[in-house]
Amino acid sequence: MIFESRMYHEIEPGMSAELRRLCTADDIYAFVAASGNHNPMHLEHVDEDGQKEKPLAPGLFVAALISSLLGSILPGPGTRYRDQQLTFHDYVTAGEELVAKVTVTDKEPEGVIVLATEVRRVEGGALICSGTARVLAPKTYIRYEEIDAPGLIVQRHRHFEALLEKAEALPELATAVVCPEEQSALEGALIAAERGLIKPILIGNPAKIEAAAKALSKSLSGFEIVEMLSHREAARAAVELVRAGRAQSIMKGHLHTDDLLRPMLDKEKGLRIGRRFTHVFVMDVPGVSHPLLVTDAAINIAPDLATKVDIVQNAIDLAISLGMETPKVGVLSAVETVNPAMPSSIDAALLSKMAERGQIRGGVVDGPLAMDNAVDIGAARTKGLRGPVAGHADVLVVPGIDAGNMLAKQLAYISHAEAAGVVLGARVPVILNSRSDSAMARLASAAVASIHWNRICGGNA
Repeated sequence: MIFESRMYHEIEPGMSAELRRLCTADDIYAFVAASGNHNPMHLEHVDEDGQKEKPLAPGLFVAALISSLLGSILPGPGTRYRDQQLTFHDYVTAGEELVAKVTVTDKEPEGVIVLATEVRRVEGGALICSGTARVLAPKTYIRYEEIDAPGLIVQRHRHFEALLEKAEALPELATAVVCPEEQSALEGALIAAERGLIKPILIGNPAKIEAAAKALSKSLSGFEIVEMLSHREAARAAVELVRAGRAQSIMKGHLHTDDLLRPMLDKEKGLRIGRRFTHVFVMDVPGVSHPLLVTDAAINIAPDLATKVDIVQNAIDLAISLGMETPKVGVLSAVETVNPAMPSSIDAALLSKMAERGQIRGGVVDGPLAMDNAVDIGAARTKGLRGPVAGHADVLVVPGIDAGNMLAKQLAYISHAEAAGVVLGARVPVILNSRSDSAMARLASAAVASIHWNRICGGNA
């Protein structure tokens, strides 16, 4: 689009211009963040009848469409406001398309242009606001085709919020919390319990657990505490609670992951179900339209092909639990063609063929794919990739733990994603929280475990 200014002498009464804009929830959230207007009406909220309502656009967001029209089209670049009078006739919610219009009504001395302004709904034409603007027309001619304005991604947790809403409607998940003997470890269990996601059974040193609760100013009244004075004993006790049918999931507290998983891997008294234990990050990435699963980034260091089969199958099962009807799995390598010198590309091709032959079920698997053509349709098309997965991957399978850890942390620390972590392949889901996890990430991990248990594990433990 070409933007060019109209000088004072070029403008005549009766000239007009229009600008259309779809008002999205992200537009409203960005305006709220920039303006500091934290009226809850401008976020998703519940009305007096308990019904969820869409965000309501601030009045000045609507007025900003007029400002955009004045500064971009008529009079155009270089325009400066003198004053604006506005009357609001109706309100706008996220999802409505609007059209702003300005019409020149008068010219005043010293370069001032007077315009009638209005904003209407496109559908139905209802008047949202009307008024008058007085602006100073550009003093010099300006013309450009585009401006290098910084991009903007709204950072919010829409995917995790949807998972929480789904999980909160399910029964509390009886959860063995192993060694919640430090503040962050205990807090994850308590906030999940407060939201009705889990019913914690706290296993560990009671004195340390009580001290952590005191530091958090939380009461442990009503919570069961199982005294175990060593990490090894606590992890074993969690397994016994699952085998006895008293726990439907396990949550990691303040202990090493190896110590947590070791008793679960016991061939006789553990929680094996015939698959390898694998880890999945469920990631809420700003700007991505669906949750993105990354696996395995925490347990299997250098998985062979047989292990990767379980990694893929576990991730597909979880993705289905989260609402992806036929998950699209991209098996990552550095290239999108099979290279005999690159083992990850060979494994990716074999996994793809195994899925075609029914050895991996429930999803569509394609590989090898490089990261760009797994998640970006433009990159996929440039490389001539036209399968259902390329550019649309729901699940990313990494070659090894190094790549997985780097990918997950890049998404978290550069792309501002949140990550929920669970271990699959055991009789029950295992919730892995990190000390650095936010409250939302901890809640989402519990929600993912609850949703998965109720779909695929419930009644089988």
